[in-house]
Amino acid sequence: MSAKKRNALGRGLGALLEDSDKVAGKLPQPEKSVSSESFTEIEHDQVETNPFQPRNHFDQEALEELAESIRVQGIIQPITVRRVSEGSYQLISGERRYQASKLAGLKKVPAYVRTANDQQMLEMGLIENIQRENLNAIEIALSYQRLISECELKQEELGDRVGKKRATINNYLRLLKLPPDIQAAVRDQKLSMGHARTLISIEDIDTQLSLFKKIIAEDLSVRKTELLVRELTSGDEKSASTPSDTTSRSSSPEIQRLQTKLSSHFGTKINVKSDQKHKGEIKIPFVSLEDLNRILEILEI
Repeated sequence: MSAKKRNALGRGLGALLEDSDKVAGKLPQPEKSVSSESFTEIEHDQVETNPFQPRNHFDQEALEELAESIRVQGIIQPITVRRVSEGSYQLISGERRYQASKLAGLKKVPAYVRTANDQQMLEMGLIENIQRENLNAIEIALSYQRLISECELKQEELGDRVGKKRATINNYLRLLKLPPDIQAAVRDQKLSMGHARTLISIEDIDTQLSLFKKIIAEDLSVRKTELLVRELTSGDEKSASTPSDTTSRSSSPEIQRLQTKLSSHFGTKINVKSDQKHKGEIKIPFVSLEDLNRILEILEI
């Protein structure tokens, strides 16, 4: 990951931490919180885990590796906590570092002390999770969905938080419309996000599942999957078209490839028509007002 991309992600979490300072005056403050520019060392038994932690399982081997690194180099990045009472703190972010430091035998852990309400705890935990963990596509999608639904963020606001475009966020959210079996395969890294995005363009669930099984059984590439989807969608169009439609629709491989990519991008079957003079149209169907708003968000209109 480039330095530029890391900075973009860092700004997302940084903005949240700044927001938490702004609301500090509205929240009960047992003690004055430490400035974000400094940190203190806290006893392990003074810290309780974040009840809003979006991820409950941490790979034990990875924790052991981090613990060994901490034994050698110490904790480079302090954890972030909120003060709940005198001598008592609650994790906002950095649970892997906190758990690994205990494995490493440290008695104290360096920490930034912040003031945050429950919603900010959830928001910070989710965004820190997205930025620091090697999440699979479904875990990222679920985290985005929780930020939108539970933290009441719009996609544009979410994009600002995590340094992503709305179209990128929407591509992840669309994965949650796939059948559970396909989502599980993506989660378990048996199916790539590229495969999943291609399957989204198929409207019929049974056809999706059939092609999904074929992908797994034959270890199909994303490119091969796109070709199969194109054949399926082309067959559907031919069976539903009139003779005049058939003659006016271009059979150009480029047009078909564009149609498949657009269908995958928008999460619905896109119809692209072109005549011999290269004139035509692109139809983007929608099934509800919510679906229309989703498409408009992708188009950034």
